[in-house]
Amino acid sequence: MLPRAHRRAAGEARAELADIFRSHGESYRRTHCLPASHKKVMRAVSVCRTAELGGHLKQCDTCGFEHPSYNSCRNRHCPKCQSLAKAKWLSKQTSELLPVGYFHLVFTLPHELNGLILAHKKILLTLLFKAVSETLLEFGRTHLHGQLGFITVLHTWDQKLQNHFHLHCLIPAGALSVDHSRWIGARPNFLFPVTALSQVFRGKFLALLAQACAKGKIEAKTEQVRKELRKKNWVVYAKKPFGSPKTVLDYLGRYTHRVALSNDRILKVQHGEVTFSYRDRKDKDRLKSMTLGGEEFIRRFLLHVLPDGFMRIRHFGYLANRAKKLALPQCRKLLGLNPALPQIPKRSAQELLRELTGIDLSRCPSCKLGTMIVVSELPRISHSPQWDSS
Repeated sequence: MLPRAHRRAAGEARAELADIFRSHGESYRRTHCLPASHKKVMRAVSVCRTAELGGHLKQCDTCGFEHPSYNSCRNRHCPKCQSLAKAKWLSKQTSELLPVGYFHLVFTLPHELNGLILAHKKILLTLLFKAVSETLLEFGRTHLHGQLGFITVLHTWDQKLQNHFHLHCLIPAGALSVDHSRWIGARPNFLFPVTALSQVFRGKFLALLAQACAKGKIEAKTEQVRKELRKKNWVVYAKKPFGSPKTVLDYLGRYTHRVALSNDRILKVQHGEVTFSYRDRKDKDRLKSMTLGGEEFIRRFLLHVLPDGFMRIRHFGYLANRAKKLALPQCRKLLGLNPALPQIPKRSAQELLRELTGIDLSRCPSCKLGTMIVVSELPRISHSPQWDSS
């Protein structure tokens, strides 16, 4: 997304999440008991790229056009701060892709668990990662007779900002043999049967949930819920396999650093209401719009704030941090590549964003010819504190 100054210079001025927090946040705080993590997100998003964070003044070296460039909040729930984080992460992941097909599986928790997850978010979402990873690693051993490697990405929302807890899994089409002497390729269009995956996933998650209850980590009164969930068919969805590592990167760019709702989806904020776009999955993915009251919109967005320090992108198997130093070079060697991971050239933030978006943020938004150059620093300008974490 273009910085606000560039968009305004281009004649575009649309409401953003920060505007909603600034206009409705204080009334929302007065009527809701907010945890510190929610206050922190609201505060960070509200002041992101404003004078409160300081910055620098840029001037065009051709026409003299000036505009301030304010610092980012870098909060992972801020829609304006994900482009650079995504570009840096993708740059690193490029060197770890293997020249094989990739599968995309999605593991979804039943909605009956939503209330329990919201009450014990860190514990239950950790169980989700554990159940999914154990399921896939087990299938790798029993069906491919080796160790899988895969990336998991947590999403907690649906298109209407309601709770929808699920893991996206990207899995190279093959496994590393137990003795690391062979690469065992998977069939190009089939990895594992999804019905069997869903049954094992259900069993592992419910067993982990029972253990957590027995240890007193969460509410003990979940036995009836577990009985009901054993009767349900849990959803594991296999999407069309990726054809090449490049399509994997394109996918990663869309999913890994996505927040619950991007600024581009906010269509209108007026008369105390927020209108945003969404894809109706039940109606052939048609693009539609929904209008919510400002406070209800904020409530839904904050449902998806993750606990501090909770990692929503994790690697497992031979791609796990503890294993890949030795295992990944061996995979490359077995696939006929140089075992050493390719060196990714260091690029500036502007270069990464230009590669990702195709937009040169150093180009003057006024004359379109000159280059914007920093001419002075801008100090922080503090206003009365809002939504602090106290």
